[in-house]
Amino acid sequence: MNELARNELLDAHGRAVRYLRVSVTDRCNLSCRYCRDKDMPFIPHESILRFEEMEEIIGLAVSMGVRKLRFTGGEPFARKGFMDFLRRIRLSHPGIGLRITSNGTLLGQHIEELKELDAMVNLSLDTLDRDRFAEITGRDLLPEVLANLDRMAGLGMPLKVNAVAMRGHSDKELPALAALAMDRPIDVRFIEFMPMGEGSIWTDSLFWPYAEILAAAREHWELVPCDDDNRNAEERGPAKLWKLRDREGRLSAGRFGLISSVTHSFCQSCNRLRLTADGQIRTCLYDDREWPVRDVLRKEGIEAVRRVITEAVAHKPIGSDILARSSGPVALKSMSAIGG
Repeated sequence: MNELARNELLDAHGRAVRYLRVSVTDRCNLSCRYCRDKDMPFIPHESILRFEEMEEIIGLAVSMGVRKLRFTGGEPFARKGFMDFLRRIRLSHPGIGLRITSNGTLLGQHIEELKELDAMVNLSLDTLDRDRFAEITGRDLLPEVLANLDRMAGLGMPLKVNAVAMRGHSDKELPALAALAMDRPIDVRFIEFMPMGEGSIWTDSLFWPYAEILAAAREHWELVPCDDDNRNAEERGPAKLWKLRDREGRLSAGRFGLISSVTHSFCQSCNRLRLTADGQIRTCLYDDREWPVRDVLRKEGIEAVRRVITEAVAHKPIGSDILARSSGPVALKSMSAIGG
């Protein structure tokens, strides 16, 4: 038996954990209304995991079969020392997949180094209208985001743009956002609005489902299925992707994608764990049960954390089952506190 198979983290449903999402902070320089309740307090500084502690836990997770890391927030670049931390992770784990989810406002000075570190960036972007961007986020920073997007695309960096799909909002933004993929080799993906968090603005009237998003896209382009991706389902992730063909017959340089996180969930094949900024292991977005590792690490050491992670994975639920039992928003924590 090879080393990876021997250390494989399997849950009770036979799913192997390969992917760890690490929230390095719950703080952000933007205040997007669907992400965080404006009255929610930030996690106290003393409760946040130190970068050195994150490195220990990541090292353990890699030894237990994790192959891909995603760093989230809040906004990861809002935390001082994040790039130094990222360099150390790449040095310690040269073969690991490095991913970062960012709002794109603070990473400009780091773009060349991110490319050198072979880090893939996902940009959260819900509009190309400057006034609308300022209304959604509370900051007039769209020009900076677009400049950084074009720099990364121009350097040939793997790049994804993620938009949260909300009826009455995203339907107006879809044509312009999806058109980013016409001339740029990037993926523009719409994600169904998930009913997450106490105080969430999620309602049935705001929910814009996969089938309707797909129909809206087809009003503007012919959608050409992508059949040239030879990666397995685990590596591809949950997005369904298409090339766009416009009315002049031009085929897009990039791709248009949909993630049906609610109507056609991928929970049966979920391979993820989340490490929150305050040191909790969370096995499912929809399940509020968390497994504390910060205090365990500080008091008992990394081998005790191994036992906690093993137990947490054994109890990893099927998220869609939790959602099916609910008539509205599930889970108490907001996305910013969990790390998305």
